[in-house]
Amino acid sequence: MDWRTIKAPSLAEFEELAADAFARLPAEFRERCDGLVIRVEDFPSEEILDEMELESPFDLLGLYHGTGEPYEMSHQTTRLPDMVFLYRRPMLDYWSDYDETLGQLVTHVLIHEIGHHFGLSDAAMHAIEGRAGR
Repeated sequence: MDWRTIKAPSLAEFEELAADAFARLPAEFRERCDGLVIRVEDFPSEEILDEMELESPFDLLGLYHGTGEPYEMSHQTTRLPDMVFLYRRPMLDYWSDYDETLGQLVTHVLIHEIGHHFGLSDAAMHAIEGRAGR
């Protein structure tokens, strides 16, 4: 492979990785994600960094933002959609230090953040990763 010609994936290419990872999740898991928005951004916002008291924007690979299925109230009429943010630059930085494919890392972070939406345990998320072909 000629590394001199290789470029880091763009935001659009990262969105394709996330869409591919989501498509490989077990059907019953994907079906429960109705209305969940998945966004790819380069870094978390300054507000998120301050709120989470993070020292560096590279400290966060992904984030779930929303009410979460276990806490939803059925009588709410309007609310913002639940969202999963995947942060491209921190994930690329992490990926460069570990022996896994970028697709595997995106799948791992996506499942972990969606798992927060459902209130899943780490063991349940690990099982879903196994079924997603990680």
